[in-house]
Amino acid sequence: MSSSHVERAGVLAEALPYIQKFNGKTVVIKYGGNAMVSNELRHAVISDIVLLNLVGIRVVVVHGGGPEITAMLKKIGKESRFVNGLRYTDKETMDIVQQVLCGKVNKDLVATINRMGGRAIGLCGMDGGMLKAVQLEEQYGLVGRITQVEPAPATDVLEKGYIPVISTVAQGEDAECAYNINADTAAAKLAVALGAEKLILLTDVRGLLQDPHDESTLLHVVELSQVPGLIKDGIIQGGMIPKVDCCVEAVRSGVERAHILDGRIPHSILNELLSDAGIGTMIL
Repeated sequence: MSSSHVERAGVLAEALPYIQKFNGKTVVIKYGGNAMVSNELRHAVISDIVLLNLVGIRVVVVHGGGPEITAMLKKIGKESRFVNGLRYTDKETMDIVQQVLCGKVNKDLVATINRMGGRAIGLCGMDGGMLKAVQLEEQYGLVGRITQVEPAPATDVLEKGYIPVISTVAQGEDAECAYNINADTAAAKLAVALGAEKLILLTDVRGLLQDPHDESTLLHVVELSQVPGLIKDGIIQGGMIPKVDCCVEAVRSGVERAHILDGRIPHSILNELLSDAGIGTMIL
């Protein structure tokens, strides 16, 4: 037997205890960034999701769509504006967000999963009142803060063996409107409501690095008690702070583990979940 065949068999054998451990458990994956834009990475992520589903892991996909929203706004001659890292969402922008996230991006993802051998159903946060929100702050426009999560629509889809693919638009509780919701936040809230075993945030960085210029300084495991010190020391900074906050909230609220993974690495999800050597940062 060739060495490549032996290596392949070893990889499968290594995955077996993890498949057994997570069989029947729920994993929430927040999907966005470069992994969503590049066709090669897109297919790698989707194949990971399909495989996890086929071996009996209940996968929920929560997606963003920032680049697609920006591109559509540009088409209609509207410039994207950001306030403290959040997209300022006026009424016209919200219409585009709803059309792009709940329409094209969501259904393209569903179709890709189905084409690759999975079975997916697209949902919007407003379906069945799954996500309800109030305005975060007036300075952000129609950006919402989640006040209530009704997991039943996603649970019903999971029970029938499908993969729920959820866009992050919420139903307004304080006004008759829809709200734009940060996808990391929505994924964390859904993970808690679904009693998920794991929350995975796919990002455009390797994970938490002690030295941001040296990927060999990756922190593989971070405990909740370490987070304040890492923020104080500047190891967790900028756009990584809200991502870590989402992970911390999820773990404090009952999710077993939260992972920050580099979506630019093909099959990063499988490497993190089904192998001994994880490739991202795990928060527990």
